[in-house]
Amino acid sequence: MSSRVGLLLGSALPPERIHSLAREAEDAGFGELWLSEDMFFTGGIAGANIALANTSDIKVGLGIVSAVVRHPALLAMEVTTTARAFPGRFIPGIGLGVPAWIRQIGLYPESPLSTIRSCVNSLRDLANGKELTSSKDFFFDRVRLTHPLSSPLSIRLGVSGPKMLQLSGEIADGTILSVGSGLEYLGWAKIQIKAGMDQVGRNVPHAITQFTICAIDNDRTIARGEARKTLAFYLNAGGGNALTEAAGIGDELKKMLSTGLGAQGLVSEMPESWVENLTVSGTPDDVVQKIWQLTDGGADSVVLFPTSKDGADQIIGLLGNKSDLLPFS
Repeated sequence: MSSRVGLLLGSALPPERIHSLAREAEDAGFGELWLSEDMFFTGGIAGANIALANTSDIKVGLGIVSAVVRHPALLAMEVTTTARAFPGRFIPGIGLGVPAWIRQIGLYPESPLSTIRSCVNSLRDLANGKELTSSKDFFFDRVRLTHPLSSPLSIRLGVSGPKMLQLSGEIADGTILSVGSGLEYLGWAKIQIKAGMDQVGRNVPHAITQFTICAIDNDRTIARGEARKTLAFYLNAGGGNALTEAAGIGDELKKMLSTGLGAQGLVSEMPESWVENLTVSGTPDDVVQKIWQLTDGGADSVVLFPTSKDGADQIIGLLGNKSDLLPFS
């Protein structure tokens, strides 16, 4: 399979299945494997280490961990341990997380932009062996890692709004675009990232990783129905945001949510065009066509997020037969 197609594990997937599915994804030729850390589902760092320990060559990404759930010193310990144990294969992704979930645990920061900047800069400094003493955003008192990295740490940001995307262009090595983002958002996000790079005079490669909800079945109706339920869950959790504004559905979504529909109500009320535009779902041929649209639109890799606990098996089984039709790097 093309190295430009990845698979996202976590959330609906029981953790005990990560090791076997990671091996199957690598054997099927997926170019990347990502472990999500949606709140109250599967732990991303633990999941990434399980995947790395059970594979040989595939790159494994952490997509994403929240900048506020772990202190950057602890996050640096975790990230550098994994990066040293599996050199050249681990890609850490950092973001804020879904605001509603972060508020549930009382950790929503006063300034998300400043907090993410501080987290990334602190993480990179600690990974490079520097000693930190600071009280801005995060407190450090002569903190230094015993086992830093011998090469620079590559960090990707999982962010969405214009200022956050510009920050990613300024300080990160790549950007992870969230599930629920479509072609319009992809193009808009690339403009914001480029603006951030231009502000600081950066002219280096910046990888765009497109996460996307994926349901695949030989019966298009079944696949689209599964994708619809997952999309409704994330639209309800995220509310109106840059993703929905770029897709041109922001006002309509806000109106629906204001009536108290919730995720279940969105399943039945959202237009079919939302599922078509904001997910990669349908028959294997439908999925191949949508992957091509996203890579042609500027995604360096398209990472497929299964909609159910058995979804990864279906993606591997059905899409593997189409591997010769997928975009290569």
